Amino acid sequence: MFGALDISVSALVAQRTRMDAISGNIAHLSTTRDETGQAAPYQPRFVVFKPDDQLQTPDGAMGVKVDSVEISQQPPRWRYAPGHPDAQTEGPHKGYVAYPDIDMTTEFVDALSATRAYEANVGVIEATKSMFAQTLKIIG
Repeated sequence: MFGALDISVSALVAQRTRMDAISGNIAHLSTTRDETGQAAPYQPRFVVFKPDDQLQTPDGAMGVKVDSVEISQQPPRWRYAPGHPDAQTEGPHKGYVAYPDIDMTTEFVDALSATRAYEANVGVIEATKSMFAQTLKIIG
């Protein structure tokens, strides 16, 4: 029975990491500079999960863990804004500013999906706790 709790907790941790990446992407929607202050758009992050064979029940259910947080390699979105301090001064994108390739709708849908998965795992934890309580009631 404790395996069920461990599996649900692993999913909660994984979904929290996913929400952190999503919220970072939304927060940097208009970021046109990198950490060093150079004109370079933010690169969106996404989380990759994998099964956690350390958390396995006798029935074959497994936990989940974060395999990695990847950085998107999509090219930036170019917007014409010649007065912007980060606008290109030469080349084919002269007068254009490079913005991150982040789609707000996709990020919101991903956030909703992560929230629903989080809520489902909290429900599983509550059901498991209820089963523990009923078991103790029967035994005691």
